[in-house]
Amino acid sequence: MTFEDIVAKAKERTAGADTSQVDGFLAIQVNITGEGEGIFYVEVKDGKLSVEPYEYYDRQAIVTMKSKNFLALLDGKLDPVLAFTLGKLKIDGSVEKVLEFSKLIK
Repeated sequence: MTFEDIVAKAKERTAGADTSQVDGFLAIQVNITGEGEGIFYVEVKDGKLSVEPYEYYDRQAIVTMKSKNFLALLDGKLDPVLAFTLGKLKIDGSVEKVLEFSKLIK
């Protein structure tokens, strides 16, 4: 799977997400490693959700995962807390904001 496919899947999975649960502003950068490597961000600002294939410098956290683990997370086959516990998901920044992000993809 290419990086573009991964971003498209993330956009598809978050389309129509209930952003009312987000407390104010949310900006998470996702670093994909391995096959389909690349960087994109997920932002919720003024209730609008965006997923774009760019680095985000005003981020609250960075999530780093292998592409296969991120896709499993998007498909609901990998729990984000378990992934973090097993070292399949690395977080640099606010764990609370990453948990908010995980609620958007459920």
